[in-house]
Amino acid sequence: MKLPTSVTIKEVGPRDGLQNEKQSISTADKITWIDSLSETGLSYIEVSSFVHPKWIPQLADAAEVLKNIRRKPGVTYAALVPNVNGLERALDIEVDEVSIFMSASEAHNRNNINKSIEETYPILEEVVKEAKAAGKTVRGYLSTVIGCPYEGAVAPAQVRTVADRLFSMGIDELSLGDTIGVGVPTQVERLLEELLPYFSADQLAMHFHDTRGTALANIVKSLEMGITIFDSALGGLGGCPYAKGASGNVATEDLLYMLHGMGIETGVEVDAVMTSARLIENIRGEKLKSRQMEMEAANCQENRKASV
Repeated sequence: MKLPTSVTIKEVGPRDGLQNEKQSISTADKITWIDSLSETGLSYIEVSSFVHPKWIPQLADAAEVLKNIRRKPGVTYAALVPNVNGLERALDIEVDEVSIFMSASEAHNRNNINKSIEETYPILEEVVKEAKAAGKTVRGYLSTVIGCPYEGAVAPAQVRTVADRLFSMGIDELSLGDTIGVGVPTQVERLLEELLPYFSADQLAMHFHDTRGTALANIVKSLEMGITIFDSALGGLGGCPYAKGASGNVATEDLLYMLHGMGIETGVEVDAVMTSARLIENIRGEKLKSRQMEMEAANCQENRKASV
């Protein structure tokens, strides 16, 4: 089995991880957490979203957060934007990279964006054009690439059709999202077999939710097929407000454990990531559910028992 020697991990916790949080996280706490992530060796952090606060109130402070984080050289600080109005706000605070989003399935796109797929294209095309004119790179997110909560299975050919439209607009990279975490390695293989003849592996990233515990297995299959960019969220945070039953993203610390154990370099420091995970766990006041955090908690409990 031929595997890449190194991969890039893109941390989406501050945006995708927090957007579905029920309890409010203060702006100061978000800034503190993002600053800690900047010290882990991560080269990419998705900081927030400029979607209207009515839809995602947790991220209403996007501009303030981006203005006040300590930007570390070599780290890309990105934000999600839904339209040109959101883009203008993001450009005002000099976001490094712009992320656009849509779904591969019609029903999820209508529930998430309130528009059909065809109605979404011109809106995103305008965002890409303006972002490029401002000298920014653009990342696309494509949701429900394997399954949709409303329509069921999504055909790889449908994913390719939408991906082709997004790349024709000028996006630099496309993140393929298994939004509800239904995918298994054979489905990932079929999807990538459909896409890789048309798009190079370095144009694609994989974004797996771990609803059914298959995210790491899907990542191994993606690695085997040449993919080297993966999204993850510290502590397995996340979910989709428009995908009933979707659990969090694959946990950054669990992904690191697997990759480093396989001899694949990431440039990310595990100890620093665990420190940052403890920080957001304390901020939230709720235990994180990643395997690494659960193992740490269990070991701490055993050590306390042994010292009594």
